[in-house]
Amino acid sequence: MKTAIITGAARGIGLATTDILLANGWQVAMVDRDAKALADALETRTNVHGIDCDVSDEGSVKGMIAETLRHFGQIDALVNNAGVADFCPIEETDFVRWKTVMETNLDGVFLCTQAAIPALKKTKGAIVNIASISGLRASTLRVAYGTSKAAVIQLTLQQAVELGEYGIRANTVCPGPVRTKLAMAVHTQDIIDAYHDAIPLNRYGSEAEIGEVIAFLISEKASFVTGQTIAADGGFEATGVGLPALRS
Repeated sequence: MKTAIITGAARGIGLATTDILLANGWQVAMVDRDAKALADALETRTNVHGIDCDVSDEGSVKGMIAETLRHFGQIDALVNNAGVADFCPIEETDFVRWKTVMETNLDGVFLCTQAAIPALKKTKGAIVNIASISGLRASTLRVAYGTSKAAVIQLTLQQAVELGEYGIRANTVCPGPVRTKLAMAVHTQDIIDAYHDAIPLNRYGSEAEIGEVIAFLISEKASFVTGQTIAADGGFEATGVGLPALRS
């Protein structure tokens, strides 16, 4: 049975991906720093092992990798999904806010991957880093978030180029707007309508739809796919200036 590590696994895309992998016969090390949410997620699932870990802390990350190997014996895939969002005007983004985003979104991906490389070399495993549509196209209020996600895309390319000789594949998934509980709680109807208008498929994605892309990329079906950035976004990244007056 293959083993995947999923960070940020207690909710959202991480939890949806966990369920997809479990259904596909994987076992999953569910990693999160929200101990309560993680405990709740573990209660109803089998073939999982929960690990409380802050991915921005090097010592915690090394312990997480060691705990996964003690429990499951191997690591076949690493899904770097843990992330934080901070939406703030550029002039109001101080260095503390900037560093807080970078420590989890970028440093966390680096630390988890570095620690997992020896185990991934043994299994010729796969890495999937979760970036964002905000790493592919600029948007207001996302100077730290968008920059961190753009850096994740470049980091993935470096990983693919340098780790390929060991049979390790690395790819990036960039979710577009996803219909999460958090998003629906903070998005006004005007924001929802604007997104629907800007996305060719005219809707938000679901957490499971992103999870299916992740599951494909770590599977043998994607055995010759590495160094790629896949926007799972309903076509949002493909669009340019979509003025309503120019549509007909």
